[in-house]
Amino acid sequence: MTLTELKYIVAVARQKHFGHAAEACFVAQPTLSVAIKKLEEELGVTIFERGGTEVSTTPLGAQIVAQAERVLEQTAAIKEIAKQNKDPLAGPFRLGVIYTVGPYLLPTLVKTMIKQVPQMPLVLQENFTVKLMELLRQGELDAAIMALPLPDQGMMVQALYDEPFVVATPRDHIWADRTEVSTAELKPETMLLLGNGHCFRDQVLEVCPEMSRFSTAGDGIARSFEGSSLETIRHMVASGIGITVLPMASVPDLETKDGMLRYLPFSDPVPERRVVIAWRKSFTRQAAIEAIRQAVLACDLPGVKMLDEAASAQ
Repeated sequence: MTLTELKYIVAVARQKHFGHAAEACFVAQPTLSVAIKKLEEELGVTIFERGGTEVSTTPLGAQIVAQAERVLEQTAAIKEIAKQNKDPLAGPFRLGVIYTVGPYLLPTLVKTMIKQVPQMPLVLQENFTVKLMELLRQGELDAAIMALPLPDQGMMVQALYDEPFVVATPRDHIWADRTEVSTAELKPETMLLLGNGHCFRDQVLEVCPEMSRFSTAGDGIARSFEGSSLETIRHMVASGIGITVLPMASVPDLETKDGMLRYLPFSDPVPERRVVIAWRKSFTRQAAIEAIRQAVLACDLPGVKMLDEAASAQ
């Protein structure tokens, strides 16, 4: 049994296809297939069910793949320990960010990191929370910036900032001259929301219960639009189709009365989300995590409350 063989079975389990797994591992498909067959023969078990267009993992194979992931993670940790002995801030840092944070945090964060820690370039990836957690667990990311709540995956978590929500309306909306709006007032409005898979959609539905009718089928969902990004939804609101809820950092200027949009704060209690950085408990470059956290705290995000709290297990 070799680490390479373990890497191959994890790749096949993830890709559900031998050819795609071989591409991901930068080897020829016959090489990967022969190695996996050799491992199955050595163990005396069948790890994958072959046939059809998609490869599936047997029940016993799923346990073996899960253990292989842990072995590979621990192997990566050994390498990280060696690096940390030299310089924990030297070398690339693989950082994931959810879609509703990335466009508003990353431009400033990257500039700050280049200035403060030029020897540690960021390798960035935007994705959904569930996918980022998976990549963290598999060791393909070093840390990820996401919003609570997170799936229970045994990660270390440290708070970065609390971000209020605001309402965006067309400039000629009946609320355009209001100074604030309550969550209850959203009930009769046509809401434009992010599609399923975006954690911000779930956070908005959770903190604004009057909008929960949009989470199920029926008249409410028929009257809403599900966008793939906050910017798409912002343009839809500007066209007069409906209103939406946005995170504060995505709003260029809460007081602006120019353009096609108006932004309204919520009345108390103001709905908000907590943005955090998460990493594996086995990750050893703690100084790198702290460098990123300090860089985030130095970013000038409008309307958010920066936090300085101790890390906790999630």
